[in-house]
Amino acid sequence: MTNKDKPVSRLTSMLNRLKFTAPHPGRIQAAPLMRWRSRGDASCLEPIRHSREIRLEDLLCIERQKAALQSNTEQFINDYPANNVLLWGPRGTGKSSLVKAVFSEYRGQGLRLVEVTRDNLTDLHDICDELSRFTGKFIIFCDDLSFDVNDPSYKTLKVLLDGSVSDIPDNILIYATSNRRHLLPEYRSENLEARNIDGEIHHGESVEEKLSLSERFGIWLSFHPFNQEQYLQIAFHWLDRAGVTIGDSDQVRQAALQWALEKGTRSGRSAAQFARDWAGKALLSEQ
Repeated sequence: MTNKDKPVSRLTSMLNRLKFTAPHPGRIQAAPLMRWRSRGDASCLEPIRHSREIRLEDLLCIERQKAALQSNTEQFINDYPANNVLLWGPRGTGKSSLVKAVFSEYRGQGLRLVEVTRDNLTDLHDICDELSRFTGKFIIFCDDLSFDVNDPSYKTLKVLLDGSVSDIPDNILIYATSNRRHLLPEYRSENLEARNIDGEIHHGESVEEKLSLSERFGIWLSFHPFNQEQYLQIAFHWLDRAGVTIGDSDQVRQAALQWALEKGTRSGRSAAQFARDWAGKALLSEQ
């Protein structure tokens, strides 16, 4: 091989290592947790090997939402009618964690989870076709969704949920989370389009378009910011789970509140992060 050929050979070798190949169908059939992955023009289901398990009992102060999502999921895995679900509310209030915890709770009964990012929503029809080939029940999990009106992935999801000639297969549901109730930005000027007709308020076309996607989810679950006592309850729960012996609870309480102040939020995520930091330092000092 000449020196001139060596760069070409190295490039060919690199491309071969990066070659995108779909996993064997047997691996997909056996995988409880997957993602839809795209690289260039190729896309496929890919098993997820490492994930952090979340338990339902670790999610505090969202009992109504837990009960509703559990009930819908139990209906689904037992072949009874069930709905696609939109979980919406501020960041860090447990939306994504609840979906993952429900999956952990029912994976032993054949439930499987497929993570699909917003960028891959245009592949939803292909994803559903692919999943329909396998046995079991699948939740397509779309996390942290938000769209612009002209976003092609928004239109794909809207049509698939209700409006396409082809329906979602019976072994698939869609669980989506968003910080926005209607998944789209809302502007004050759009309220000016509303009209009073015979005493009834009729939304303008802009608002109707934004409502048209979220309304296609059969169940809406709203999440709200935690108050101070709820935040502290969550923080102390995670400290207990970490095996930390709490001596001066007032000191821990003040530290947790200071943590929330610096983070600018009393979210469940912030409480868990505080507990992880405090527990790590406490356990390290005991060595």
